Formats: sequence, C-alpha cells, structure tokens
Amino acid sequence: QVQLVESGGGLVQAGGSLRLSCAASGRTVSTMTMGWFRQPPGKERDFVARIRQIGVNTYTYYADSVQGRFTISKDNAKNAVYLQMNSLKPEDTSVYYCAAAPSVVSGSTSTDYGYWGQGIQVTVSS
Repeated sequence: QVQLVESGGGLVQAGGSLRLSCAASGRTVSTMTMGWFRQPPGKERDFVARIRQIGVNTYTYYADSVQGRFTISKDNAKNAVYLQMNSLKPEDTSVYYCAAAPSVVSGSTSTDYGYWGQGIQVTVSS
C-alpha cells in the first residue's frame, strides 16, 4: 500500500513561488510514475506534471499551462517528490494532489494513478 502526504502549500502573491513536497511510503518513488494534479473549485482534476525514472534516466512531462514555470523533481533517498512553482498566477489557485502510478510509465490522466495524497491548498492572490 502506497501512502502519500503533501506539504508546502499556502497563500502567495502573484509572481511568487512555492514548493510542494510529497512524502511517499510503502514503495520507492524510483519505481513509480509520480504525478501532480490540481483541482480548482467546481472543476475537474487536471494533470500538472509527472516524473518517472527508467534505469539511470529520469523523464519529466508538464501540462502546457505550467511548462517553463513549474519543475517536478524527486529525491530517492528521502522517497519524496517535489513541485517547484515559480511565476505563480491567480489561475494556479487550486487544491494540489500528489499521485502515484506503480504500473504506468506515462500517465497524464487521473485514472492512470492508483494512489493519491489528501491534497493541499495553493492560493495565489492578484
């Protein structure tokens, strides 16, 4: 059983930065596709970014809306995944979720992920 716990959310002004962390237990992040999703109020949960290690290589992929502003990374020693968010905009305001997909290599939809964190609020003020 994989458990995920997010931290690092909060309130930030537009143009600012935040770093979200996701601590995993039950399985190592190096063996799973790890993703970040977000869900604005009253809207569907959308893909933000994913990271996957295959052998010695690590692959990342981003939604167009965050490309160039957000960076996903992982620390195998800490069994954690991070989302560095820069140049934040009010439209980035959402509940952000960490997700894990042990059996999927390249998933960008919520149905690809079998494990989820509880979610954490990020609010960007204008």
